Amino acid sequence: MDGNVNSASLSKKDVRAATAEKLKDMLKDIDNASAAGSKNGFCARTRIEALFDDGTFTEMGAYVRRKQKENEFEGVICGYGAIDGKLVFAFSQDSSRMKGAFDEMHAEKIAGVYTAAMKNGAPVVGIFDSIGAIVYDGVSALASFGRVMKCVSDASGVIPQIAVIPGVCAGSAATVAAMFDLAVTVEGKTNMYVNSPFLLGDKNGSAAFAAENGLAAKVAADEAEAYRTVRELVSLLPSNNAEGMNTVETGDDINRRVEVNAGDMKGVTELIGDGCKFCELYSSYAPEIITGLTSFGDIVSGVIANNSQINGGTITVGAARKAARFVSFCDSFNIPLVTLVNSVGLDISYNAERAPFASELAKLALAYTSSENAKVTVVLGKAYGAAYTLMGSKSVGADMAFALDSAAIGVLPPESAVAFVWNDRVSGEGSREELEKQWTEICSSPVDAAEKGEIDDIIDASELRARICGAVSMLAMKSELYPDRRHPVLPL
Repeated sequence: MDGNVNSASLSKKDVRAATAEKLKDMLKDIDNASAAGSKNGFCARTRIEALFDDGTFTEMGAYVRRKQKENEFEGVICGYGAIDGKLVFAFSQDSSRMKGAFDEMHAEKIAGVYTAAMKNGAPVVGIFDSIGAIVYDGVSALASFGRVMKCVSDASGVIPQIAVIPGVCAGSAATVAAMFDLAVTVEGKTNMYVNSPFLLGDKNGSAAFAAENGLAAKVAADEAEAYRTVRELVSLLPSNNAEGMNTVETGDDINRRVEVNAGDMKGVTELIGDGCKFCELYSSYAPEIITGLTSFGDIVSGVIANNSQINGGTITVGAARKAARFVSFCDSFNIPLVTLVNSVGLDISYNAERAPFASELAKLALAYTSSENAKVTVVLGKAYGAAYTLMGSKSVGADMAFALDSAAIGVLPPESAVAFVWNDRVSGEGSREELEKQWTEICSSPVDAAEKGEIDDIIDASELRARICGAVSMLAMKSELYPDRRHPVLPL
């Protein structure tokens, strides 16, 4: 009897071993087929390998099968690994397996990634390459999208989420990708759309199209660059919203003197950051405002700057929307925010009012006033009207505010002020140009703002970097929640 039991046990072990080996071979065959059919050497697994540090990727749910499909694994690879030593979770959709289409088990695997990522407080990278849902699965396929959307929503503002779109991202999958914090597209390969390009035109869904419409934070020239970009973003961002300010070692001198030109705000953003490095985000969307990440004194910070080279840095509907979203993003992860102001004011157009403009400006105001992260603002050039108020002034929440000695801060631009207020003085008391100069000196001087406490100090352009680094460092421990005290300290 005992011999029979042992024999049966051995038989079961043999069957299990044989089954495991069969599954391993099947998985290997699928990956080999995927690699053979890939372009430029990238498939679902090689994408994962390009993302993580060598040898650190560990797969989760490798043998999960599609329901009612005995010999077919799910079209998504999931797991975790390290990026520069930092724990990161990821999923990579496999277009070689049912074209990466969503179904119940597909969503189950991705949900498992999110559960683990949230427990560990680690970022998620999603690599999208899917035609959408399996139509014949009916409502369960639709529900699979909803489940993934819920996971992304629950993680929003808790852990960073970065989407990479090196292939097709169609239908509701595009909605999922758009819910991520940042998206990286690939020139010539990205095809992201809700409605098919066959219906709406060939340009719909391209990498450029996604960038121009604010869906893509970065556009990579090829896939290899895309994964390098993701690695850079992961290094700049904290792992979660409770981690505190993220730091990077640069060795740059915080007191390094700079020669800035307020007429070239992109140049300024690169010059003042550690190592003269600036990771610009959303460059193709609303280019009249600049957003991106850099570091000051090794503390990773967000930067918003008016692009004075485009219509004088006018705040448009798109600029307001872009800035508000970036302020909110930085606040979610306690990233200090530096605002560089050089704007002639608000967009004056019928199209802006139709947006409606007031609603978008309200979102920008709410973003600044409700954010609790460290905020430093510097007026480099012009700051007229609502542009001064909305671009991170002290009145909307800046912790520290500076102005260059050449800055101009006022209710109206000098041209408008003379036309509306001093028009009767023209020719009698001087030419229009002379009066505009007088108005700037009398009513638009940063001294007036400083005297009223709206500017903390008027500084020379050469000390711009040093002042920003000092302010960001000082605010490193900032908290809107004051610690409880037992009692006041008695005087001696």
